[in-house]
Amino acid sequence: MSLFRKRLADGERLDVGGICVRLRVNPRARRVSLRADPVVGEVIATAPSPERLKDAAAFARSRSDWIAQRMADRPAPAGLGDGEMVTVFGVPCVLETGGRRPRWLATPDGTSRRLTGCGETAVDPQLVVRALRREALSVFRQRVQTHCAALAVPTPSIAVMDARTRWGSCTPAGRERAASIRLSWRLSLAPAEVSDYVVAHECAHLIEANHGPGFWSHVHALVGDHRPHRQWLRTYGSSLHAFGRQATVAH
Repeated sequence: MSLFRKRLADGERLDVGGICVRLRVNPRARRVSLRADPVVGEVIATAPSPERLKDAAAFARSRSDWIAQRMADRPAPAGLGDGEMVTVFGVPCVLETGGRRPRWLATPDGTSRRLTGCGETAVDPQLVVRALRREALSVFRQRVQTHCAALAVPTPSIAVMDARTRWGSCTPAGRERAASIRLSWRLSLAPAEVSDYVVAHECAHLIEANHGPGFWSHVHALVGDHRPHRQWLRTYGSSLHAFGRQATVAH
């Protein structure tokens, strides 16, 4: 008798030992696979076709111990405190209370920065996030303008986002549509060269709406070897998404 009484659907969620497992169909996949996604606290079970979703579900259940271990390794959400240091585009920055109007100040030696006014007596994560969003948007605008000039394409509109599953997105110009790029403000917490890779990646999509050789040629022309930056995001991306979330929810 079949373990599953109904036909499984793309996007359906299963409970495997108390952990959410999302089923996903990817026609480009060659086999059933599992991928832990610590950002959203779930595991993705991928099948190459809808007909094989039952195999993906069975595989996930058979790997319940592996799933539990991977989810146990998730980084704890990072709280924020007065005097805590964070890195913003590769530059150390100290968070300070003393008001509710965040301001960026450079230290005398110019090697680090201070973000003052993060709260009256305790750091308010929402104030910090707003300051980081504004800083990220300012930096992204500069970098998009630079990369678009190098690619000889018009500069699109820029916006910041807080998506959990992607670092950026690009909408190329169409007949009745202006080009636009959206980037995660959390990239401000990554090294400058890593965040700039994502900016260049999205700018290259203004020319090539795919990930073919031509696309990667444009990316390489802008930032060189992209592989170390992609690996950094795979390794440390979950810590960027954990930043401040616990305190924000508690607030």
